[in-house]
Amino acid sequence: MADLDSLVGVLRAAGEDTRLRLLTLLAEGDHTVKDLTEILRQSQPRVSRHLKLLADAGLIERNAEGAWAYYGLAQHGPGSELARWLIKRVDRSDPELQRDRERQIAVRETQQAQAGEYFAKVAGSWDLLRSLHVPESAVEAAITAELTGRDIDLMVDLGTGTGRMLEVLARTYRRGLGIDSSREMLAVARAKLASAGIAHAQVRLGDITDLDTAAGQADVVVLHQVLHYFDDPGRTLAEARRLLKPGGEMLVIDFAPHEFEFLRAEHAHRRLGLSSAQMQGWAEAVGLKVASYREFPSDSVETGLTVCLWRLADAGMDKAIKE
Repeated sequence: MADLDSLVGVLRAAGEDTRLRLLTLLAEGDHTVKDLTEILRQSQPRVSRHLKLLADAGLIERNAEGAWAYYGLAQHGPGSELARWLIKRVDRSDPELQRDRERQIAVRETQQAQAGEYFAKVAGSWDLLRSLHVPESAVEAAITAELTGRDIDLMVDLGTGTGRMLEVLARTYRRGLGIDSSREMLAVARAKLASAGIAHAQVRLGDITDLDTAAGQADVVVLHQVLHYFDDPGRTLAEARRLLKPGGEMLVIDFAPHEFEFLRAEHAHRRLGLSSAQMQGWAEAVGLKVASYREFPSDSVETGLTVCLWRLADAGMDKAIKE
């Protein structure tokens, strides 16, 4: 419960046209100030001022990542509850909100196109490029150990790239499916799987932010070095959650928070790593829990990137067992 003064402050912060538009946009996922100025067609100082008022009132949260900052709806507290209550009552057919939504889609399509151009350019040397930044052998051994001994009928690898996870984990699953939006990456993946004699895995062109669940429910979903390419990893995680069968698990492998801005400029990264607190919040929001967590520090002084491995389990299963 909030005291009277705090609640009045929250209501004042929310009670303005532009700030309601911002709340509605952020309900669809995280954005930078640059994104929001493009969508709202307002100046950066004006948008920043509105965002600060919303953040000070506890309606939204600001997460700084190097030179960028991402804004999203607050996850806890009276401000979070009020923001979601208001958003549910907003008429989405309002012409101004529809224009915002159209520009939001355009901004995201532009970002995805930029990432697509990058992936097309590096598809042939992708595995070598990744090996320059992370201790792949140790990480892959840990991923394999997480799944060894499990009864896995279907494993889905989202953002499969060159199909490395399908190759590494081939002995752990009966059916493997890799999904990626890059035709060039998938061409490499198909060649590698064929060369390795892995006939029980296939790759498919698809958008992992808008998944077709017709492929069936998976025992395990893998997101290997994928989420940092998205402005809103939580939204991507929520989409991936739709593929899990009850009791299924998800493996997320990604970088810990870092300050290497060149990865944005040169390698299409949108987020400079993911924190444990962020992952826990995203997992809880979609009915998962962090069942285990490991870190793999880089042995390179120059890059210094740490890789994290999260195993996310179905939180609903614990509830069912207790009942």
